Amino acid sequence: MDDVLDKAVRVFCERGYHAASIGDLTLAMELASGSVYKAFKDKRSVFLAALDRYKTVRDAKLREAVDLAETGRDRVQRALTFYADSSYGALGRQGCLVARSAAELAALDPDVARWVTAALVRNEALLGELIRQGQADGSIPAHVDAEATARLMLCLIQGMRLVGKTGRTRKEMAAVVDVAMKTLA
Repeated sequence: MDDVLDKAVRVFCERGYHAASIGDLTLAMELASGSVYKAFKDKRSVFLAALDRYKTVRDAKLREAVDLAETGRDRVQRALTFYADSSYGALGRQGCLVARSAAELAALDPDVARWVTAALVRNEALLGELIRQGQADGSIPAHVDAEATARLMLCLIQGMRLVGKTGRTRKEMAAVVDVAMKTLA
């Protein structure tokens, strides 16, 4: 099931909910349309399951990247670099399912709005936690407002993911991380 949902994620990232047809999904998922309807009921159910899968996979990869660093400051940098690395090349052009869902569906679908809000709240909380870890270990000054800076970085991350769809380079995205890290001085 994870493999099937990973394929659906790609379709929804590239095309969005409204532009993705059941035909697109069945082709990508390598399932007959009857199998899709049997497993998921409808396109919306596939989408909601794909959202959950996307967030689960991305969160695990982010946590893995962050956990390799020793200081809170380094963890913040690794988190930002994780998103920068997702914001260029083919992966950058594919885009972010969270950002796409926020833009395309959150205003019209209360369930998606709640899901997107919860995903963004979790990301902001993680960034705040990493900043506070840096303050505790002395790698980030105590005067840095952890909550406001985490929110700024959340906005930066979502912006990078959107701008990444325009074909930015790794060097351009890495420069954004470098500038963002200066907010922790």
